[in-house]
Amino acid sequence: MVLGALEAGGTKMVCAIGNENGEIKEQISIPTQTPEITVPKLLEFFEGKGIEALGIGCFGPIDVNRDSETYGYITTTPKLAWQNYNIVGAFKDKLGVPVGFDTDVNGSALGEYTWGIAKGLHSCIYITIGTGVGVGAIVDGRLIHGMMHPEGGHVLLNRLPQDTYKGFCPFHANCMEGLAAGPAIEGRWGKKAIELADRPEVWEMEAEYIAQALVDYTMTLSPQRIILGGGVMHQTQLLPLVREKFKALLNGYIKTRELEDLDTYIVVQSLDDKQGIMGALKLGMMELER
Repeated sequence: MVLGALEAGGTKMVCAIGNENGEIKEQISIPTQTPEITVPKLLEFFEGKGIEALGIGCFGPIDVNRDSETYGYITTTPKLAWQNYNIVGAFKDKLGVPVGFDTDVNGSALGEYTWGIAKGLHSCIYITIGTGVGVGAIVDGRLIHGMMHPEGGHVLLNRLPQDTYKGFCPFHANCMEGLAAGPAIEGRWGKKAIELADRPEVWEMEAEYIAQALVDYTMTLSPQRIILGGGVMHQTQLLPLVREKFKALLNGYIKTRELEDLDTYIVVQSLDDKQGIMGALKLGMMELER
């Protein structure tokens, strides 16, 4: 089976050709500019490759409701050039193949669930913490959709008393993205995260905010595993702190086999940062099988 995959991000678009086993045969990256500039380059990559389906994991918000008139659109994104853009239609019309479509973080969750550290489970969540925060979720073997897709990066947190940073989210003063994403770290401390590795107070605060969100997700979605990814999680000192603070915040309220070992409950991504593009392959395969 020859499948196309597109991981559509705000700064770059990753295109790949692969198969039903998650194997990537060819891959390129193209800067994200306007649809008029970027999409023709993406189409050029896929044309003539003999793909049977395409999967797209896309930055959002997007419309994933198949009954909606705007299914397949990027909707209210802050990236103005992409607002109300029919990205699924653009590829379906030109390539003439089935196109699977979901958020980039749902794609990453699907990649880990199919081929990675959540394989064999029936539920997991994937959280990327980088320039923004996104959350993808699988429950009972299905990607979560309701009136739209989850926007778990904007759950509201309790601001720490010593934190005077106002947050950078224009919508919420104290959401996870606004307080814990990479730009928040830089805005609060005056340096990029990579330059703050030897500042324990930075990571104590960051771990507290991440742990608050993970407790919320555990209480509401009850995942069998929580997977963390994104550039902020490249700080290896962070994961043990998150587990420690998660345990303290949970305070013994839930007792399950999974929570007995937080080293296997809260983990980092396992697919060498390819979980998103591999999940897009799976989205294409699922659409072909519909």
